[in-house]
Amino acid sequence: MPNLREEMPVLARHEGDWVGTYTLVDTEGKILDKHESHLSCQFPDDSPDSYYQINRYTWANGKQEEHQFPGKYCDKAIWFDTERITGKAWEIDDSTLILWFSYKTVPAAYLYEMIQISPDNNSRARTWHWFKNHQIYQRTLIQEQRVR
Repeated sequence: MPNLREEMPVLARHEGDWVGTYTLVDTEGKILDKHESHLSCQFPDDSPDSYYQINRYTWANGKQEEHQFPGKYCDKAIWFDTERITGKAWEIDDSTLILWFSYKTVPAAYLYEMIQISPDNNSRARTWHWFKNHQIYQRTLIQEQRVR
């Protein structure tokens, strides 16, 4: 059995809890949405899933959402196939992950996310590029800090 932590060391550095802010902007930079986040990135030993992420979002008006993303490790990538999304994540250098995913309810759209973790593993920057019919229409800008 391949060792996920050895074969994807950049992903392994993301283990733990992260808090931050998501800012959604259109192609002109106008803010469309902004909310706080708390993500938990886990590598469960007692689960059929190699990777498990829980995303919690909170808006200023009190709205809250929680989404769970189990992933399977194969061929130096994490593969997602949940009721919400399909996609995969892979490493491109010693500090960067790329994630491609699409929402199952929006078949003509997909996203590319770049995730960069700092050398001290305590902060990360993420950007989502949203495409519909192969044309970019918005971006999500994310700044996070490790809390544990």
